[in-house]
Amino acid sequence: MPSREYTAALEQFPKGIAVPGDGFEEVRRKFAPAHGHDPGPDIAVEEASYGGVRGTWTAVKGEATDRVIVFFHGGAFVSCPAASYTFYAAWFVRGAHARAFIVDYGLATETRFPKQLDECVAAYRGLIREVDPSRIAFVGDSCGGGMALGTLLRLRDAGVPLPACLVSISGWFDLEVTGESATRPVGEDRFVHPVWMRERGRDYVGPQGNPRDPQASPIHADLHGLPPLFLQVGQIDVTRDDAVRVAARAGRDGTAVVLEIWPDMVHGFQGMQGFCPEAAAAVANASEFIKKHIPDRP
Repeated sequence: MPSREYTAALEQFPKGIAVPGDGFEEVRRKFAPAHGHDPGPDIAVEEASYGGVRGTWTAVKGEATDRVIVFFHGGAFVSCPAASYTFYAAWFVRGAHARAFIVDYGLATETRFPKQLDECVAAYRGLIREVDPSRIAFVGDSCGGGMALGTLLRLRDAGVPLPACLVSISGWFDLEVTGESATRPVGEDRFVHPVWMRERGRDYVGPQGNPRDPQASPIHADLHGLPPLFLQVGQIDVTRDDAVRVAARAGRDGTAVVLEIWPDMVHGFQGMQGFCPEAAAAVANASEFIKKHIPDRP
């Protein structure tokens, strides 16, 4: 059973967040109030650019660390620029004792796939001129989880040194949204709807784009030769089976993977950090995975 705090927090969110037929501008309007929060007085924020791609650094003030997170923000491909995600990245910055660079990739529909991945690859290439790749973790939530994995595939195929690990928070790995958790849900996911998600996937790849491209929908990808993956989803999450299928593929292809399915939780429940114990514990688990694969220096 979910905690009372979780149930109460869920009720604070308005219904109708993800309505089939909403255009990208309406999605931006609805998502804006849930993002852009102050990350806290302990957090320093600084704009930067790597490989010609802008982004936002988020770090704990006064904390010296060489552990770096490259953060791929969510927002259904169409909303929530990097500067609006500092509060979210701050949870992992604190938990993993790291600093995070949030990539400000171009939003759809003004930018179409694969341009966003081009930007993410360029930012990473620029960053590793200054940071040892073995001290970097990729973290992405929702569509950002899929983009993080798509970027990892690009880097692997190009022979670029890879980060130490990848953490996916309710990762969206199937633009066609074909998993059983979408077609035969076990409960109501208040935050996303399968039809709405397919519409956002079309926003991402464009009218003539291929939603089955393995770099856009990594459930179709060969996942060999990747660093360890941590896939965390809710049981009610529409994207639950995205994670299940990616985990199965990763295991088949010889990539180490951890799959966490949280009972009774919806898509992106981790975003309720500060309101319910489930979110706090989930973020803590993800942060521990990062610290395990990027250990403290002796």
